[in-house]
Amino acid sequence: MTNLASLSIPDSLRPEQDPPAGIGLRPARVHEACGPARHAFALWMAGQGQGTVLWIAPAWAPERLHADGMRPLVDPARFLFVHPRRAPDLLWCAEEALRSGAVGLVVADLPGYPALTPVRRLQLAAESSGAAPVGLLLTPGEGGARGVESRWHMAPAHEGRRARWWLERRRARTAPPRRWLVRLSRHAGGEDGRAWRFVAETARSDIGTSKR
Repeated sequence: MTNLASLSIPDSLRPEQDPPAGIGLRPARVHEACGPARHAFALWMAGQGQGTVLWIAPAWAPERLHADGMRPLVDPARFLFVHPRRAPDLLWCAEEALRSGAVGLVVADLPGYPALTPVRRLQLAAESSGAAPVGLLLTPGEGGARGVESRWHMAPAHEGRRARWWLERRRARTAPPRRWLVRLSRHAGGEDGRAWRFVAETARSDIGTSKR
């Protein structure tokens, strides 16, 4: 994950919307994020909501989120962390959390791609909760989970000490593929405690489509 302290982040070109139009996760559905900066995307989405975030990751994974690294984007006190010891329990925990409706966002950091049937179960759990929670599956590489509502890819595009990322909406049931160049901007005076926020510099629609 990017060390925010090591990057020079300009404080200009703030947009009228946060996040920019077209960037967001439909409630009561399960989405996928992939790419080297998928964890940053998940923190970005967490910062847009309120309430508790459940973050599920394998107990054997060497990486952990660090509160100091999270704090510029989202209040780490909102997070509950679960570290199952068995791979099948990752999706089981996500399904139960979505069905309960007790948290607004459920993030499952997966070591591989889930099969279609478990994803369908997650979708049904999110839809039937009555609280419209959002599920977000973090998958390695270029992604490829079948049955998700949308797939997002985020990767660094830093120039020297200037922090920027390419964000792609590679597929969505209700929107065409699109690409944004995003950066961090100071979020002065915000009531949500965030010191920084992602903003879009440019947007493009000339990217490939995915049939999954």
